[in-house]
Amino acid sequence: MVRVWPGSAYPLGATYDGGGTNFALFSEVADRVELCLFDDSGRETRIDLPEREALVWHGYLPRVGPGQRYGYRVHGPYDPAAGLRCNPNKLLLDPYAKAIDGAVEWNEALFSYRFGDPDSVNDDDSAPYTPRSVVISPFFDWENDTPLRIPFHQTVIYEAHVKGLTINHPRIPEDVRGTYSGLAHPVMIDHLKRLGVTAVELMPVHQFVHDGGLLDRGLSNYWGYNTIGFFAPHNGYSSFGGDDGHGGQVQEFKAMVKALHRAGIEVILDVVYNHTAEGNHLGPTLSFRGIDNPAYYRLVDDDKRFYYDTTGTGNSLNVRHHESLRLLMDSLRYWVNEMHVDGFRFDLAATLAREFHEVDRLAAFFDLVNQDPVVSQVKLIAEPWDVGDGGYQVGGFPPLWTEWNGKYRDTVRDLWRGEPGVLGEFASRFTGSPDLYEIDGRRPIASINFITAHDGFTLHDLVSYNEKHNDANGEGDRDGESHNRSWNTGAEGPTDDADIVALRGRRVRSFLATLLLSQGVPMICHGDELGRTQRGNNNVYCQDNDLSWIDWTAARDEEPLTRFTAGLIRLRAEHPLFRRRRFFDGRPVGDSGATDIAWFRGDGEPMTDGDWTADDARTLTVFLNGEGIPEPDALGDQIVDDSFLLLFNPLLDAAAVTLPDERYGRSWQVVVDTADPLLAGPERTASIKAGAAVEAPGQTVIVLRRVY
Repeated sequence: MVRVWPGSAYPLGATYDGGGTNFALFSEVADRVELCLFDDSGRETRIDLPEREALVWHGYLPRVGPGQRYGYRVHGPYDPAAGLRCNPNKLLLDPYAKAIDGAVEWNEALFSYRFGDPDSVNDDDSAPYTPRSVVISPFFDWENDTPLRIPFHQTVIYEAHVKGLTINHPRIPEDVRGTYSGLAHPVMIDHLKRLGVTAVELMPVHQFVHDGGLLDRGLSNYWGYNTIGFFAPHNGYSSFGGDDGHGGQVQEFKAMVKALHRAGIEVILDVVYNHTAEGNHLGPTLSFRGIDNPAYYRLVDDDKRFYYDTTGTGNSLNVRHHESLRLLMDSLRYWVNEMHVDGFRFDLAATLAREFHEVDRLAAFFDLVNQDPVVSQVKLIAEPWDVGDGGYQVGGFPPLWTEWNGKYRDTVRDLWRGEPGVLGEFASRFTGSPDLYEIDGRRPIASINFITAHDGFTLHDLVSYNEKHNDANGEGDRDGESHNRSWNTGAEGPTDDADIVALRGRRVRSFLATLLLSQGVPMICHGDELGRTQRGNNNVYCQDNDLSWIDWTAARDEEPLTRFTAGLIRLRAEHPLFRRRRFFDGRPVGDSGATDIAWFRGDGEPMTDGDWTADDARTLTVFLNGEGIPEPDALGDQIVDDSFLLLFNPLLDAAAVTLPDERYGRSWQVVVDTADPLLAGPERTASIKAGAAVEAPGQTVIVLRRVY
């Protein structure tokens, strides 16, 4: 017989102290809670948790330690119409599990009803098909690892998928490819350092579930936006934890973070706190639903059988309830304090701001984050939309937050496909989107600028396809965004036409130059610097195969693009003018009368109001004054940088662009020319005089540094 002591109601979850483990589970609706221990053969031992305090059931088991697999059975009311779904025949994962062993094995026993009869009751035991929570050891030698705290204005983000980035790399040992250890391998870190990125933003690494419908079609939930464990590193990305069942994925994840920190690279997690993998009222009972359904989920007011859904996944986390908010904040603090991550990107963050039905920037979640001494100090990035009414909230988040700037993406794409009437908006996006952020006292760093991300075309495909080609997903090409603002450059997909291939390369480089020299925080999607293609599929959420993985062998042919990208990042790092901490104000600087920023037409004359609103696409030149940086350096001294001209030619044909007069500079040298795949950083020796005409090939960016 297993001996159980009263234990403590805090902290929630399974907490090992060196002599035993305290188990604590919140449930307001439960009448009784059984802790279920599993040995290596799968034999189950059930133990009643003896104490209930502050709505938490708890008990302490001496001599139970790391590697112990466990779950819960919650006895209580089963009344779906009232929102109550307790059933002790369903083994439940601990919401606070630090590691999870195994995967969901889809079977009717996981569901509360019989298939074909949603109103029936299914009392089959789900234990044979449900993953197990695992007690972990909290001890790890961090070797004085501390937060890097790289300022946002010095940050370059690299969005990456743990498996897709590393699974095909020939120089990473096969047994660690596609894992946390693979990402921490010196070969991978060398690539990131060579690029010059300062942070990796990892697509979901919280334990997630592969949907049964996808598995039936030979697919999987590759992206991982289907969380079931908000504290547990996904075991499928562990080189050993997913197989041995003893929680080794936690140690491996920590080792990855430590290795990246040692290389000067921060770790940001893409987190999915807006919903869980249990889906709608017809979904499985895996954890939260069977523990306390109305506490964890938002239910429809007039019929609590159903779930309020602004995520398109079947349910939404109930951020109006204190226990859901505690879960969320405890999880965030855990990943910062115990796993040493440096920030979070919140998927569908508008859902977290829905106090009732509308999006509220003063929602309780934001209040909690703002006052939290741990979470408020790390990088906080919102995906500022969801699928509910009024869910598009770019520019609508509180001052502490930065945002994926979808308007930046759309405008830059429109510029480089020659859309008319976008110059005015492009000027705002290029300068950090002051129209979105300045009114709230936020700075350019509030804008996370991106052109491509995991969701949509890769950069190669953006210039190679007019239409999505998602047939491999088995949804009749109905999935994925249909309005991509892409242009195939003259042929749909692969082509042997040398002129089209050359123009596509120029356009890719122009996109990268625009992104990396804009004010704000740039984010690159992994593989864009390597020419990665998804063969026109803009929604590879279910494609865990070579369609979504980086082909490192093919990437060897893209070495010039990799060098070009690294050169742009280096140019940005070397010149604070491209990463200002405050917006431009257009005021004169110094004796010349030149303003901190100035815009010119192709003839070298200042832009007029009519030029900004013209319907036709045209060339555009921007002057950035290195003497007009208003913020001081760390010692309080004025920052003075070189001055630059950036020439944008979104036209298909070449254009002669006249440089402005001598007030802005008498002599210039080219440092970036996107028509030249080898030129990004080192300047050409020939100087160009003020007022001279520069030949700008179609679809190019030319960057000039002032010599004097």
